[in-house]
Order: sequence, then structure tokens, then C-alpha cells
Amino acid sequence: MSVLLCVVLSFLFCLLPNFLFHKNLMRAHIVTLVLDAEKVLTILFTNESSRYCVHIFRVSDNLLKVNKPTLPLASGEFSVPTTVLLIVAFLVMSISIGIRSKSAPLMCDLLVSFLLGSAYSIDVPLLWWKRHAFLATFCIIFVRAVVVQLAFFAHMQCLVVLFVATCSEEALGTYKDIPNVDGDRDFGIQSMTVRLGQQRVHRLCINILMTAYATAILVGASSMNLYQKIVIVSGHGLLASTLWQRAQQFDIENKDCITQFYMFIWKLFYAEYFLIPFV
Repeated sequence: MSVLLCVVLSFLFCLLPNFLFHKNLMRAHIVTLVLDAEKVLTILFTNESSRYCVHIFRVSDNLLKVNKPTLPLASGEFSVPTTVLLIVAFLVMSISIGIRSKSAPLMCDLLVSFLLGSAYSIDVPLLWWKRHAFLATFCIIFVRAVVVQLAFFAHMQCLVVLFVATCSEEALGTYKDIPNVDGDRDFGIQSMTVRLGQQRVHRLCINILMTAYATAILVGASSMNLYQKIVIVSGHGLLASTLWQRAQQFDIENKDCITQFYMFIWKLFYAEYFLIPFV
């Protein structure tokens, strides 16, 4: 039951943001909640390929027992065979849906996501790129901020949002190691947080996001389209203001606060999804 619930909830959670990225919505400027077969295939494809990357990481990474002991596999709720079965199922579903879509961009997305997701997670010689700060960040940014977006649209007006999404992924890829610093240090993983310290990495991530939002505001303010100017400037101004207020309440000594702030950055990232259809 827990496995089924996990799959259903993850699909529903991914439904809206992936739907908003669909190329037809990018041109329409109006969010319509009418699903056709092509949209369903796109959503399912992205969801299943994403689930593969997440679960292959969890079954391969013993660090989860230290850094995230409450996750289903680390806590014992999921057995290793059950998790492996989920991985195979998600991979098969994503491949079959990709073939069914007859979309070359989606299949390229699948191939790149599969290769980099496996390289990031599988603990074998020359792989398990999670150990290396640059390679780990590269995998996350390249897949989530570049490959996935380009697989769904080629829309020049969205370059500013793509830039913000890239910076958000950079912040996420860097910030995720802050709550994991103890486990990373014990396993000899030289993450940026281990080398620079939690406080400095926290400030770096905030600066990256604020720079991205400031750039988006400047680009939006220079737009000749009044509608786009209002959406880009006000939208990213609101995100920047919210981030600044949240940062003032941050306590680096509180692990729960660190985790909550990390999840808050995810919310900022997905907020970009709501701006894209109006750009």
C-alpha cells in the first residue's frame, strides 16, 4: 500500500509543474486544464524517468542511513528487493512511454537522464559522482535545468526563466549537502559544505538566488511588452522578497531549520513553473 501511495502522490505532485512546461501552454499565455493524450504522455514520461533517478540513488547510497534515516528504504519500510522492483518498473515505463510518444527530444531526455542519474548514484568504480562536488552539481543542473526544459520547448522568451531555473538548481545542488555534512565527512566525501562550512555555503546559495532574481527583474524591466514586464518584475520581486525575509529567520545551528530552508528553495524553484506560461 505504501509503495502504491508513493507512486500516486509523486505523480500528482509532478502533474502541475510538468503540465505548465508543455509547449502548447507556452504559446497560449493562458493556463488551460484540458489534458489530451500528448500531455498525459509527457507528464507520465517525465514522472517515471524522475522516479527512476530518485530510487536508483536511494538503493545505491548507504549515506541515507546517516543523513536521511526516515526515508522508506533507510528506515526499513521498503526492502531492497522492493526498491529494485520499483526502479525497474519506472525505467520500463519511462522507456515505453517515450517510444509511444515518438518524440526524439523526449527520448534524448530519457537517455541523458538515465546515464547521468545512474552515474550520480551507482557506487562502482568511476561512477558515484555524488562524491565529487563539481560532477554532482553538474548532473543536477544539466538534467533538471537544461535537458528537461529543452526537451519540452524551445521558446526564446523563456531564456530568462531558464537562467533562473539554472541558478535555482545550482543552489539546490549545493544546498542539499548542508544537512548531510556529518555523513559526508564520515564517508570522506569532499562536498563544498565539508570544505567551506555550512554558513558560507548557505550564504553562497542565497547570493546565487538573489543574483538570478535581480537579473530577471532587470531583463523584465527592459521588455517592450508591458504584460511580460509586469509578470517578470513583480513575480521575481516577490520571490526575492520572500527569500530575503526567510533568510533573516535562519538558524544554522538548527538542523530542522536547515532542512526546512532547503525545502523552501525547492518551492522557489517550482514557483518558476507558474511564471513560465505567462512569459
